[in-house]
Amino acid sequence: MVRDTLRALSRRGPFRAGAFPSRLRSVRLTSQLGVALGVAFGVCFATGLLSHLIQHPPGWFWWPSRPVGLYRFTQGLHVATGLACVPLLGVKLWSVYPRLFTWPPVRSLAHAAERAGVAALVAAGLFQVVSGVLNIAHWYAPMPFFFTTGHYWGAWLAVGAILVHLGVQLPAARAALRRHPSGPVDGADDRALPAVDKGRRVLLAGVAAAAGLITLTTVGQTVRPLAGLGVLAPRRPGEGPQGLPVNKTAAAAGVTADPAYRLVLAGPAGETSFDLAGLNAMPQHTAHLAIACVEGWSSGATWGGVRLRDLVALAGGDPDRATVVVESLQASGRYRVSTLPPEHVRDPLTLIALRLRGEVLHLDHGYPARLIAPNRPGVLQTKWVGRITVRMPR
Repeated sequence: MVRDTLRALSRRGPFRAGAFPSRLRSVRLTSQLGVALGVAFGVCFATGLLSHLIQHPPGWFWWPSRPVGLYRFTQGLHVATGLACVPLLGVKLWSVYPRLFTWPPVRSLAHAAERAGVAALVAAGLFQVVSGVLNIAHWYAPMPFFFTTGHYWGAWLAVGAILVHLGVQLPAARAALRRHPSGPVDGADDRALPAVDKGRRVLLAGVAAAAGLITLTTVGQTVRPLAGLGVLAPRRPGEGPQGLPVNKTAAAAGVTADPAYRLVLAGPAGETSFDLAGLNAMPQHTAHLAIACVEGWSSGATWGGVRLRDLVALAGGDPDRATVVVESLQASGRYRVSTLPPEHVRDPLTLIALRLRGEVLHLDHGYPARLIAPNRPGVLQTKWVGRITVRMPR
């Protein structure tokens, strides 16, 4: 009875023979899409891991202050490539999903393990792409977890699943890619092959065009000359107070303008403090630096203020060797404290900024004082600076 029921089930719906009639699917097409997707995921993994290490540096990690736009480039590449994965992943899944309905579902223990690996790969790939899109859109309601942590560990799962899948499928993929595009097509005679080949080429061209269009309409949030084309970009480089976008406002951080503000400076020479008049009386410098956000947008501007290395010297530290801890006035938050290694402390472009484009900082940009340093993620450019602690190596 059970056997008859299973046999009947195998002949119905998506399990029946011919349920998926498209002749465009082939091992070669799937392999071509897999290569493109593998390269894209590899770029995303490398650039995403770099961003994670910059934000949470282990003891062995080193990140320079120059070139000043390196992080802007790597994170822009990360987000642009991740968005290009959307059509690639969609068509890749379309090319293989009929295999979900093969009968019997499990033929052996090895087959079961292979299918479990594919399920993990699909789940991790979808999780990475969907969560990444939600992050750049600043829509966190569907994610009951901290995005950065989930995305980081999801990346390791995805890369591990890709490597396992590659090990299993590499022989078949290599054979398919070496084969002439015209291959066996179920239920078709040789006269159908040219049309099928053309259809596959059109499909691949459509995927490439979709990926290119998505890139063109979003990369303007990083590449300023293309800003006018960024109709799908969540952030526009010139929008926001003083012509610069803002992620976290002062209201969201619980910070208000305090007329009695003082910046506390602590170091080997002891602890002192400065009001705004005292900070403005110090030698002032300017630097043209970008705010480069982990969501992929970036925008350059001219900042004015006091060099951090000058403050370190006032605190009795050596700017070439000191590590500096910068604390925000905001009461809480994952990034209210930022640590600058000597490479950034000694760089003359690293400022405690008091002005943006010649104007006093807007409160949402960190008034009365904020950190701005070359080649760092925006989340580490601490706003509303209240305390600077200089630490010297022993």
